[in-house]
Amino acid sequence: MHIGIAGAGLLGRLLAWRLSRGGHRVTVFDPMSSPVPAFDGHGAAGFSAAGMLSPLAELDSAGPEVAALGWRSIVLWREIAAQLRTAAAPMFVERGSLLLAHRGDLGAAQRVLARLEQAPAGTPTPQLLDAERLRGLEPALLWPGHAWLLPGEAQIDPVAALHSLQRSARAVQWCWDSSVAQVAPGCLYLADGRTLRFDLVFDVRGVGARPLAGVGAEDRGFTPNLRGVRGETVWLHAPGHGLTRPLRLLHSRFRAYLVPRPGDVVLVGASEIESEDRSPVSLRSAVELMAAAHCVMPTLGEARILRLDRNLRPALPDNKPCIEQTPGRVRINGLFRHGWLLAPALVEQALREAMPSVQESVA
Repeated sequence: MHIGIAGAGLLGRLLAWRLSRGGHRVTVFDPMSSPVPAFDGHGAAGFSAAGMLSPLAELDSAGPEVAALGWRSIVLWREIAAQLRTAAAPMFVERGSLLLAHRGDLGAAQRVLARLEQAPAGTPTPQLLDAERLRGLEPALLWPGHAWLLPGEAQIDPVAALHSLQRSARAVQWCWDSSVAQVAPGCLYLADGRTLRFDLVFDVRGVGARPLAGVGAEDRGFTPNLRGVRGETVWLHAPGHGLTRPLRLLHSRFRAYLVPRPGDVVLVGASEIESEDRSPVSLRSAVELMAAAHCVMPTLGEARILRLDRNLRPALPDNKPCIEQTPGRVRINGLFRHGWLLAPALVEQALREAMPSVQESVA
């Protein structure tokens, strides 16, 4: 089949990689000038993400269906990473993750743990840690007062994974600086006036699929009721930091996370901000994130700030992902803050429904 894909973010690259491996002719269109991220608040939100694969922890704000998709995605990421393996540092790591709370925030932590009890039967449950066991797992951390290990969770390096997916899909035609203005069944209408026909098209433009002002969503092939949710991150260079697994710091007012990355990097972020502002990170956000990180990991006091990043993640009113199938067109959108957690499972589901001939396994 000749397949057109609108959007070269996480979903677009996963689809292109999968479909090209199946022998299909694939063309991808994206407004970015190149596959390399600019970290300017625009472009693919996947580059700005932390890459935490935390189906258990996400029960704090999502339902069991999201957790089930997340556990499936961890299996798929394990297979995908094996296919994309390079000589560089591993892009996919399974060591579980941590939940931490200060002594005064035990109430907030208990409310989160109560929601985590919604986990489907047979999935791992949080393991209470004392100071000695936490020190054995992560010597670089300062004992906060309360800690739990979430076994089975994992992490992926988004930048390395996105680069590898694009480079490995050698047979794909990547069209950069090419904005898609409209997605119709079997057709992509480009902003430069061209109309291109395909056997099947995928609309995975994320926030870019929102309706234009004064234009009917369905008339122009947009996704209605879509909004952008701002995420902010601080990238720190901390040689010898010692952190080996992601952690979430539970607080009565906000959630912060720390994620180790290759190259002595620690990424610090906040879960979500209901805003479509793409401007640079504010002083308050930067100070709060870095203070939260430093209070549980004192070695970060001498870290150097590499980058303050932000981007918008696409979300629907119920904060759940949506796959819409019509003859000749498939839309996937609304991944909210769960992009890396859900993408492989959603791609698998979409291909199974739209193209039954596509193998279910990436192996």
